[in-house]
Amino acid sequence: MELQVFDCWSWVVCCYLCLEISWYKHRVGGCQVYDFGDLSFTQVPNDEIYNNIIKYPRSVGSANQVLADTVHGALAAGHSCVTLGGDHSLALGSISGHARQYPHLAVIWVDAHADINTPLTTVSGNLHGQPVSFLLRELQDKVPLLPGFSWLKPCLSRSDIVYIGLRDVDPAEHYILKNYDIQYFSMRDIDRFGIQKVMERTFEHLLGRQQRPIHLSVDIDAFDPALAPATGTPVKGGLTYREGMYISEEVHNTGLLSVMDIVEVNPLLGASQEEVSTTVNLAVDVVATCFGQTREGAHMVFEELPSPSSPDESDSEEQVRI
Repeated sequence: MELQVFDCWSWVVCCYLCLEISWYKHRVGGCQVYDFGDLSFTQVPNDEIYNNIIKYPRSVGSANQVLADTVHGALAAGHSCVTLGGDHSLALGSISGHARQYPHLAVIWVDAHADINTPLTTVSGNLHGQPVSFLLRELQDKVPLLPGFSWLKPCLSRSDIVYIGLRDVDPAEHYILKNYDIQYFSMRDIDRFGIQKVMERTFEHLLGRQQRPIHLSVDIDAFDPALAPATGTPVKGGLTYREGMYISEEVHNTGLLSVMDIVEVNPLLGASQEEVSTTVNLAVDVVATCFGQTREGAHMVFEELPSPSSPDESDSEEQVRI
């Protein structure tokens, strides 16, 4: 498997993760990893707030256009792709680029937040809380055209996405999830059903009718803050380490993972080096597990046991020597 790694916003995260992913490649021998480093974005001057609330629309829009082109190019060349953020607005570009190559893709969105506000329902004005609304066809009559977003076309239907780990959902987002019949599993659902049943239902929903490429988009704040403290919007009561690894293992076991995002790992927000290392190491484990690392151990390919070689002395020679 050839794996291309793009860093979209944070070079610190890229240095940590790509070094560890390269170590994983040498240990397992299963992936050829190409680190393409930071993507370069043209600075947008005078990126004024849109409608008195939406922040940096031109910058986010143009950066995601570059990312979409880059992800599409990687997939067209036959690679799988990992994007490292940065905030979850990068999913605008990574999913759009993915859909150009594979229009029938399925999305698993692992996050504490739904990120499905529209520009007209957002309270914060942050585009990282809105990417899914731009991507869903069913919401296009509710989403105004923002400056910098003219290139973006909706590429998902509501049946193409499943959320896992939700526990901090805004009122308008809850309305959208319920009234547009979007499949989601909150932390309460995970407590009720268990992570195994949640993954079974996720795959039944997304893959029950046809096998198709998977886009896994993971916000590190899906995990409990005790495991991922160095992130921007932590919410208590998140995924355990074992639940997160199980999700990653099951996605890998489908053999269908095509693109992965890992976002909101922010070393600048760690209160100590220990918090930074804890968060980054968790992200590394998520990525490595998605590409084959197992909790039984990451082993080299081993096809058969060796047989003992012939002894140096025959039985008769040994008898004479004695």
